[in-house]
Amino acid sequence: MRTRRTARNVIAVFAAALLAGSVAACGNSDTGGSGGEGGDKKIVMGFSQVGAESGWRTANTTSIKEAAAEAGIELKFDDAQQKQENQIKAIRNFIQQKVDVIAFSPVVESGWDTVLKEAKDAKIPVILTDRAVDSADKSLYKTFLGSDFVKEGRLSGEWLVENTKDATGPVNIVELQGTTGSAPANDRKKGFAEAIAANPNLKIVASQSGDFTRAGGKQVMEQFLKANPKIDVLFAHNDDMGLGALEAITAAGKVPGKDITIITIDAVKDGMQALADGKFNFIAECSPLLGPQLMDLAKKVTAGEEVQPRIETEETTFTQEQAKEALPNRKY
Repeated sequence: MRTRRTARNVIAVFAAALLAGSVAACGNSDTGGSGGEGGDKKIVMGFSQVGAESGWRTANTTSIKEAAAEAGIELKFDDAQQKQENQIKAIRNFIQQKVDVIAFSPVVESGWDTVLKEAKDAKIPVILTDRAVDSADKSLYKTFLGSDFVKEGRLSGEWLVENTKDATGPVNIVELQGTTGSAPANDRKKGFAEAIAANPNLKIVASQSGDFTRAGGKQVMEQFLKANPKIDVLFAHNDDMGLGALEAITAAGKVPGKDITIITIDAVKDGMQALADGKFNFIAECSPLLGPQLMDLAKKVTAGEEVQPRIETEETTFTQEQAKEALPNRKY
């Protein structure tokens, strides 16, 4: 009897050892967050997108999702629906989930220090994409990847100055601004205003936010047309607002691109088509295809590598003839 009990005890101890080894192995196989031990651990990125307010934003989201899949990065994606409180909540959720890196395109510039400090305290690196924040503490994020919005506004204004240099009377401009408080709206307005200051005949007679949406552009342009009998130029902070304004201009019995010169920013396919068709007159490009660069940066910052604090995307401008040439190969 003693021999049987001894044998059973040995078997039980052996089984317990196997079970303990199995549990330990499971504990080391974690692929989420930053607690895994494996050298081939999959990077987990939490990404908070502004929303889906425009064709540009849709193309940007597609680029990020496709690039993450291609890079082998697990993407936890959140749509903030253009509300800062939603983005702050999403970032806190990412921190709780212990993701490896957080990236987001801020709805507005201000009000981020508290949540970004929480990410820093959790030792989770943050990458800004497309839009900047106005924090004085640059240590709260690793880098900002995106366009130079001031430059886009300036290029738009410089084109207008060149093409109105022979005008003898006042040139009345209306401006469709992007989301109030957002980096592109603030910077594009600034760059455009600085450029047109070179020609005293150029005057902005009305300026209002269309929130970067086609519907907003149409609604605000209708108001502009009612309040201002003579409008010579429309400067829209993005293509979608410009496309919405086209409907209002046409409904008012005016010819877009002729009766009213239209300048926009982005160069998405619908905007480029309007430019090629002569309904727009000039577009400054703002590329949404940031996905591959973002994933490359994510790999570098999670590996502890140093990256440049500001990485600018390469972009150009388009006239009507240039849009006709570029359209057949346009990716967005």
